Amino acid sequence: MTAEVTPKRSSQSPSFAELFTPKLITVLREGYNFNKLQADAIAGLTVAIVALPLSMAIAIASGVSPDRGLFTAIVGGFLVSALGGSRFQIGGPAGAFIVLVASTAERQGVDGLILATIMAGFFLALIGFLRLGTYIKFIPYPVTVGFTAGIAVIIFASQLSELFGLTLPGKEPGAFLPKLQMLGAAANTINPAAFGLAALTIATIVALQRWRPKWPSLLIAVFAASVVAAVLSLPVETIGTRFGGIPRSLPVPMLPVFSLEKVQAVLPDAIAFALLGAIESLLSAVVADGMSGRRHRSNCELVAQGVANIGSALFGGICVTGTIARTATNVRAGAVGPISGMLHSVFLLGFMLVAAPLASYIPLSALAGVLAIVAWNMVEKHAFATLLRSSKGDAIVLIVTFALVVFRDLTEGIVVGFALGSLLFIDRMAKSIAIEADIPSAEEDVADDSGRKGGEYEPVSSSDPDTIVYRISGAFFFGAASTVGAVLDRIADRHRNFILDCSAVPHLDSTAANVLEAAAKKAKREGIRFFITGASAPVRKILLAHGVRPPLVDYAPSVSDARLEIRRAGHDLAVA
Repeated sequence: MTAEVTPKRSSQSPSFAELFTPKLITVLREGYNFNKLQADAIAGLTVAIVALPLSMAIAIASGVSPDRGLFTAIVGGFLVSALGGSRFQIGGPAGAFIVLVASTAERQGVDGLILATIMAGFFLALIGFLRLGTYIKFIPYPVTVGFTAGIAVIIFASQLSELFGLTLPGKEPGAFLPKLQMLGAAANTINPAAFGLAALTIATIVALQRWRPKWPSLLIAVFAASVVAAVLSLPVETIGTRFGGIPRSLPVPMLPVFSLEKVQAVLPDAIAFALLGAIESLLSAVVADGMSGRRHRSNCELVAQGVANIGSALFGGICVTGTIARTATNVRAGAVGPISGMLHSVFLLGFMLVAAPLASYIPLSALAGVLAIVAWNMVEKHAFATLLRSSKGDAIVLIVTFALVVFRDLTEGIVVGFALGSLLFIDRMAKSIAIEADIPSAEEDVADDSGRKGGEYEPVSSSDPDTIVYRISGAFFFGAASTVGAVLDRIADRHRNFILDCSAVPHLDSTAANVLEAAAKKAKREGIRFFITGASAPVRKILLAHGVRPPLVDYAPSVSDARLEIRRAGHDLAVA
């Protein structure tokens, strides 16, 4: 029996099956043996140890019970790995969602949060099936850096009350400045025991990450803080005192309360979840690609993220996305394929079934210490400083995005940052286009015409007043239309022939075509013959579609061909 050979499709677009085949299928087709399973099992266990305290901490910070974070990592994480387009992606609750989830839970309740998560799942799947995942990469780098730094500040601020064990007079505000005002007013209620446990947790994590980087620092730090709190009977809040512990099994899947009014109410939240989930998961997949040398399937990954969010919500979980830190841990631990991520979820389920009663002793201040470390690591400090120094435009985009995320709204920060980044790009591209006179010397014309049959036409020298040549270099689009149009408007009636060389124009849009049409009409009114040379097939197609065609203009492959046509016309006129 001969093996089936898949034909290469280097010159064709990938098929639907190629775009949406999960990496799990790809890895199994390559051949999967016991050694690879062993490597994936070790990597999955390593990631599960990291994810266990982190999932609970993120859930609590998001305004829901810790068990919902575990449900998210177990159900959502399994589906992300099983159906996703990345070999190494680890799905679960993410710190980037804390603010959005907490805000939604406060305004819409847990049922509204679950409904918004399901809707976001459908949106993510739709984005993937429409193959829009490719466009996520167009978000400017300063926007992602500013956005991530802003989220980190908000996460840290949200943990200050737990870090210091503060007793607040009322519900903690969600807005940044009112939050700081309330925390400052409650500064005299600091619980030294809670602050000590948070400090112990942070110090343990920092020390282990520096001197024993392969050890599970988060789990060890939380375990140590829990032992200290229990042995010394410290007066601090724990998971048990606030939430009554966590269950020892997964809940029965259930749909949330559904109504048209509720759908309309949570629609903005669902869109925000989908947008942030797409950005975060694809960034995580790109990080995994850079570490492993592999390539992910972005649209397949988004479909998997959509299914995972729906599955997580049905089991009472919150938003799922690819998590950069856990994915990087998975790669460094030696994972081979998606089975490591699936096993990470299985191990988490095992931990929950066996060790759920012990989770009741975990101090909330210790989990706040974990999130303080997460927030610190989220900030790309070197990239932030570099962007501030690199250029004024990048610095403005970075600062505006950061400020809007912290003081206004996450979605607003992304949208405004993206808009500013786009305007900056348009401005730079518009300035990069050049249009200049390009009149060759007589010697160059002789060289161009040498070898032509008969040599019956005299070369046109640089002193020829009847012909002028302009060359456009760069993308000719709406941002540069006014610059080029101003030059073309100066076509003087002393020139009988005008040659516009577009051989260095890689792209031209409808605005640019309209500018050339206007210039050509003006030239025709002045009795000037207008040539366009060197236009590529796509550029010429757009020009023809906008009416820039003979007899309004003439096309020629090159400037020398246009000059030859001019001389031929002059010769024919002289003979006649």
